[in-house]
This record gives sequence, structure tokens and C-alpha cells, in this order.
Amino acid sequence: MEPHTLTTDRLLLRTVGPQDTDAVHAACQDPDIQRWTTVPSPYSPEHARGFTEQMVPAGWANGTMLTFGVFLPTGDLVAMLGLTMLSLGAAEIGFWGTKEHRGRGYVTEAVLAVSRWAFTRMSLDRVEWRAEVGNTASRAVAERAGFTMEGTLRSAIDNKGVRRDCWVGSLLPSDLGLPSTAPYLPARP
Repeated sequence: MEPHTLTTDRLLLRTVGPQDTDAVHAACQDPDIQRWTTVPSPYSPEHARGFTEQMVPAGWANGTMLTFGVFLPTGDLVAMLGLTMLSLGAAEIGFWGTKEHRGRGYVTEAVLAVSRWAFTRMSLDRVEWRAEVGNTASRAVAERAGFTMEGTLRSAIDNKGVRRDCWVGSLLPSDLGLPSTAPYLPARP
């Protein structure tokens, strides 16, 4: 799959490459990103280079992980967002925001833009969000984007060799007023 570029009123979402390695490395020095995500800790320049030069292009090429850097018109990196394919019609979304740009709604805006794109251009019928229990900032983004919280999964995330419980939520096309590609028959209580 070829990388896609998306825009919102305030943001440019595009793939990252070698030109972004230093910005990714700087962002991932944030203790909160290292604590709540699965980026290596400590995070070295080699980790950033492997991410921007190998992992991101490979994910787009084989269609398994579609990563977008989220940028302001000034070129500043404000977030990283990825869709990891889970199964036919379903993907998991993950994201982090740079410390200096948090609290302005950029990540929520990017999550909505990528989700709309995934529903309309990739024929997805479910975008799933997971975060370690306690990651209230990630949960707040998911809730503001309209995700329905579905519960807690025990021992469902491996973060740096430690199994942890996680929250799980989902966003469906109908949550954004979009049609599904497949019929959906919800369970009846």
C-alpha cells in the first residue's frame, strides 16, 4: 500500500521518513511516552532511525501498520498515530502526543481524521483502541473522539516485558454517521 497524506483544518498527517528522525527521537525522550507506550526505554537515536527508515515504510508496504506523523503547518511534529490491522475490516489505533503540544485537541482531531479515512477508503468496520489501565490521557482522547468503552482486558498488553491490564474501546462507522461495508447485528440484552 502506498502511504497516504491527510489534512484537517489545522493538521497535516503524513508518513514519516529520515527527515523526521530527530523530531521522533526528541519526542520519545518524554517519560510519559516511554511509560505508557511500547517505545523502547531508554529511546536512542538508533531506535528513531529504525522507526522512520525501516518500520514505518515496511508497515505501509505490506499494509499491516499504517503510521502517520501529525504535523502543524509550521512543520512541528505534534503526534504520532498508527493503525495496525487486526483482521479483515478491523484495525487497532495507537497514538502519542508531543509534550509541548498536548491539551489542544490535535490528537483527537488526528484520530478522527484517520478513522474517517479508514472507514471510507479502507473499508474498515471497526477501529479498536487499547491503553493500559491508568493511561487517562489516552482514554480522554478516545472518549472525545467518540469511542465506546467496552471494558477492561486482563493481561492484554505487554509493555517492556510486563503483562498489564488494558482498557478497550471501539469506534464504528455509524458512530461518525458513516455507512458500514458489512451488515452489523448488535447483540440484544
